[in-house]
Amino acid sequence: MSEEVIKADPPDDRPVDSVTEAENGHGHRNLGIALALICMAQLMVVLDGTIVNIALPHIKDDLGFSNASLPWVVNAYALAFGGLLLLGGRIGDILGRRKVFVFGVVLFGVASFVGGIAQSEEVLLVSRILQGVAAAAAAPNALALITTTFPAGKERNRAMGVYAAMSGAGAAVGLILGGALTEASWRWTFFINTPIGLIVAVLAFRYLGESARQTGKFDLPGAITGTLGLTSLVYGLTHAASNGWGDAATLTYILGGLALIGIFLGIEARSRHALLPFRILANRTRGVSFFVMLIVGAAMFSMFYFLGIFVQSIMGYSAIKTGLAFLPFSFGIVAAAQVASTLVARIDPRWIAGAGGVLVAGGMFGFSQLEVDSTYWTHLLPYILVLSFGMGLIFVPMTLTAVSGVANEDSGVGSAVLNTVQQIGGAIGLALLGTISTNAITDKFNELAPGLQKAAEAGQSPDQIKQLQGQFTALATTHGFTRAFTWSAFLALGAAVITLIGLSIKHKDLAADNANGPVHVG
Repeated sequence: MSEEVIKADPPDDRPVDSVTEAENGHGHRNLGIALALICMAQLMVVLDGTIVNIALPHIKDDLGFSNASLPWVVNAYALAFGGLLLLGGRIGDILGRRKVFVFGVVLFGVASFVGGIAQSEEVLLVSRILQGVAAAAAAPNALALITTTFPAGKERNRAMGVYAAMSGAGAAVGLILGGALTEASWRWTFFINTPIGLIVAVLAFRYLGESARQTGKFDLPGAITGTLGLTSLVYGLTHAASNGWGDAATLTYILGGLALIGIFLGIEARSRHALLPFRILANRTRGVSFFVMLIVGAAMFSMFYFLGIFVQSIMGYSAIKTGLAFLPFSFGIVAAAQVASTLVARIDPRWIAGAGGVLVAGGMFGFSQLEVDSTYWTHLLPYILVLSFGMGLIFVPMTLTAVSGVANEDSGVGSAVLNTVQQIGGAIGLALLGTISTNAITDKFNELAPGLQKAAEAGQSPDQIKQLQGQFTALATTHGFTRAFTWSAFLALGAAVITLIGLSIKHKDLAADNANGPVHVG
């Protein structure tokens, strides 16, 4: 397979910071507007990771999604985003970051509009794929545009801080906004992106500087085989929910996905312009970090997915109340990140992240004990806080160890790979746990179903039988979700063990290795 070659016209080998005022069209005027545009785009992408979760029960009822197919509303976006994220950054380097950024935000707005007007599963899922492609173009270049637009020093440092804060706040804003918009209609969780994307795109040409275009190649065969392989694998795992693990199609998709991933790794090993350079992985510390974050991504996705449905469908919360119910998670993860940032200078990262993994496992185990009559304050909130604090303890040291020993020119790739494995881990984990949950729901309902026949034979009214069926559905759904949380607890505990055993770097070495400053992972 050949690599796509893009030639710059004209070639320019100068670093991004040397782009002149004449080239970017505005120098460094209106930096506040420039930063607002970049942060609006980043917020739009980050929001989409949580805003749709609140709307899932309403999407399911309105468009007729099954328990097996509903996870694809999340996974279609995550796979396209994670699978193409590295390629999006590389294309921006070659064609111009502002140009690719604008393409991304426009496509995101258009795809969101399509999702908002969708009348079928297929149209909604296509829109989610397009949103993922758009996010893969916009997100990596949004961060890079700060370097292009802001002069080195105080202005750029301040811009980086605001950008990081926006990324961190995005999840919390998404929960509240998702709940509020879903109260009106789930379709507004998509429509809200359209005006944002178009406004950012129009203003970007005036207020954002363009990067110097470079002559180079981008690894299109790698991007295609990697993304298709992951999609096939995830589809196979999801397909097992309705057809079983021994089904020929299930096995074909899973094995085909693994084969394509193998081809992807072969391409990356030979390519001089690989999306996933093997030198990034050729280190025990980084390898452990990426693998653990893959598992953590699965835990995070499953928590938001299953709890978002449980709180609304079983506990009867409104959409806005559900968003507020999740807010403590955002506060807990921020507080824990601050604690971890302090501890990492004095304690080896494996102990911090390992403790975080144990807390995440404890939170998931707590969710596995949920029942139909569980209450928020007693059965949900304590474990939301435990899990969020564990996540915060994991994220900070793992972000640092993921780029440990990476050359300066590869630090961006290391950060991007970390983002990628989180998205991909979430998609694979949700597909697997969704299948486990769906099978458990079906088995439990079949076990309870004879009760409906007995009720009919006993002469109960249709309304009474319908009410009984609703109770059985709630029992079966709760049973399926708690089964998924049990497996999540084992995964998180496994991640903790891997961290404690495999992460051998010392805190003193880590501090020296990252002396050039923190690496932002958005």
